[in-house]
Amino acid sequence: MTTFTNLTGAVEIGANCYLIRDGTMSVVLDAGVHPKKVGEESKPHFELLDGTDPQAVIVSHAHLDHIGALPVLQSKFPRAEVIMTRATAEIGRIMLHNSVNVMTAKRLHDGVVEYPFFSHGELDHAANNWTTRPYEESFRLGRNGEMLATLYDAGHILGSCGVLLETRAGMRILYTGDVQFENQSLIPGAAFPKNEVDVLIMECTHGNTERALSYTREREINRFAKAIRETLQSGGAVLVPVFALGKTQELLYEIGKMRDSGRIPNVPIHSGGLGAKVSNAYDRMVHDTPRMQPGLVLRATVDTIPLPKEAERPLHMSPGNIYLVSSGMMSPHTLSNKLAAQALAHPADAILFVGYSDPDSPAARIKAAKLGSNVRLGEDPAVGQAYTMNCRIESFDFSGHAPRTALLDYARELNPREIILVHGDEAAQRQMREELMRYMSPSVKITLPIPGKQHQLAR
Repeated sequence: MTTFTNLTGAVEIGANCYLIRDGTMSVVLDAGVHPKKVGEESKPHFELLDGTDPQAVIVSHAHLDHIGALPVLQSKFPRAEVIMTRATAEIGRIMLHNSVNVMTAKRLHDGVVEYPFFSHGELDHAANNWTTRPYEESFRLGRNGEMLATLYDAGHILGSCGVLLETRAGMRILYTGDVQFENQSLIPGAAFPKNEVDVLIMECTHGNTERALSYTREREINRFAKAIRETLQSGGAVLVPVFALGKTQELLYEIGKMRDSGRIPNVPIHSGGLGAKVSNAYDRMVHDTPRMQPGLVLRATVDTIPLPKEAERPLHMSPGNIYLVSSGMMSPHTLSNKLAAQALAHPADAILFVGYSDPDSPAARIKAAKLGSNVRLGEDPAVGQAYTMNCRIESFDFSGHAPRTALLDYARELNPREIILVHGDEAAQRQMREELMRYMSPSVKITLPIPGKQHQLAR
């Protein structure tokens, strides 16, 4: 019997972690932390692994909602082989060391006594036991080679992968992780298997998002350039909140290209911090990883002004400047949140969103607000200082996640016996299920996995 268990704890995006069991063989897929929860609540439900003794852990990519709890899982199961791509390993170290710093600060300032989950030294020890694998080379899992695994380029960020598992009985299970089939500015689209699988475990971040039929990436880039140009020409400043991993690198390249070609004024671009460390990692692996711009080195192509450490000098937005800063969802206490408080009051300024925002995040509240209304940027939308929204707000689709239509097309191409939907909020999963039921053969089972409940896979 082959089973699947969702260890995330809820139907949502966060603390991604899934268990595949086939007889005595157990594999864990991802081990993330929830971006909005703190302490023990942010971890996957590892207690459901008690008595399981997983032989392998495979990490799809280095975003913290997929890798953030990996050292915790390794401390519980030190004999499990931990597998990822080389790029995920290099960037994962950077992301997790930064996470130790963030957790330590939250312990000191917010009194979260469980933090940090691990120290810098414990992380280094854990990372020394990671095994890296290239794309599209099959390898055996388990102490007796009970399962065959292959990693495929997922096109989401540098090093991201989907995972194909093949059991001894011949069942083929594909986990997409976070996937983007379209080419991005720096990262080519996913190179996934085209032949049939039995079970497809598929993300559905955009399961309830309708993309305009007229959408093209080039048109979206032109619209983005127009918003930047108009804001700068009117004497304003541009704030672009971005994820340090993935979006920072993509947008640095595009904004630099716009500036060099004269599509936007030649103004300073402020960027740095964790995003700069990740960008340097992108550059170190420029000749070893798939790229849309072979050999392009970001730091040599796009000149930026490093962001100051806030302890040394608080940053203030100035007219005629572009600020590309973390975090993409404007989480409280982050630089993008603090700069948004400055920008909202100034009609000449603009806040330009370029990716996914959790519905409860400050970024989502700003997107939903109307001109002249009040927005709160703290954890609780009903508590804290309110800021009147007077600046320009626009959203752009540069998502690293596949649109719903692409997911539907891929599911139909694989023609699995069962599709398990993960990595989506309740509305996204429900909508995706309805679309798949219309799109697929009636014989295909569409599953919304109940968190914590073992589910037998269709054969």
